[in-house]
Amino acid sequence: MTPGPMRQRFVEALAKHLPPSASRLRLLDIDGHCGEILAGRRADLDIRCTAANDLQRSGNPPAAADAIVAYAPDLEGQMVTSIAANMRPGGRFIAVLPGGEVRECWVGLLEAGGLVRILVEPAVDGAGVLIRGEKPHTTVNTLGRIQSVARADVDLLDLSDYRGPYLHLLIRQSPNKPVWKLKAGEAIAWRALALRDDSDAVLLAFSSLPKAVGFLQPAVLIDMVRDVNKVGKFAREVAGGWGRPVILNPTLDFIRDQQLIWLHIDPETAAAPDE
Repeated sequence: MTPGPMRQRFVEALAKHLPPSASRLRLLDIDGHCGEILAGRRADLDIRCTAANDLQRSGNPPAAADAIVAYAPDLEGQMVTSIAANMRPGGRFIAVLPGGEVRECWVGLLEAGGLVRILVEPAVDGAGVLIRGEKPHTTVNTLGRIQSVARADVDLLDLSDYRGPYLHLLIRQSPNKPVWKLKAGEAIAWRALALRDDSDAVLLAFSSLPKAVGFLQPAVLIDMVRDVNKVGKFAREVAGGWGRPVILNPTLDFIRDQQLIWLHIDPETAAAPDE
């Protein structure tokens, strides 16, 4: 069935709150009202549908989903508890209620179900309500959190098999200062991490921001990589204009003992960063 214009608008509002892009984002669609619309916006989504009544026995492995979405669900305590049980630590639940209102009770309902970082706001032009919450991480260690998310993305992925919309590069920016500190007419230059492969240069790219940071932090600790001060985000289509091969999600072992170099990249081709 083709979605009606009202559902289209509300689900598109929901789409803006999906987790940042990755090579594969495992999404559970309650009652199947969102998947068709979301699939048209994000090629990296691995979508499964389940009826709200079957959420506890949907066939998904426990704590597997990166995100769970719902359009006009009948939210109640047991449902929120089941939603939390089906998400990985750090996973995100997003729902839109076209006939709902912004009320404090939604915060209490999600908190009682074990969710944190809760957002409740008008969904579309002041109409309806959008509700968002996240499952707490199981560790307070920041690096541990990043690595747990990064492990969901495949290492040494073939770019031709990559469905995500963005690539992330480790950047040395010069001068190393924020945009608001630049003087009039002062330009910035970006150089991206790469490795020398025989006579060619190969760019090292990552499928998500957690994947890039999860690689960078241990690389810095063992003094393999220095002076990275930015992670640049680029639309997948931009990679075709780089004119160089790309290794997606390299590991430390893969690049160990290889010559690392830095290649000029046009900062004007970068996309807006993830939230």
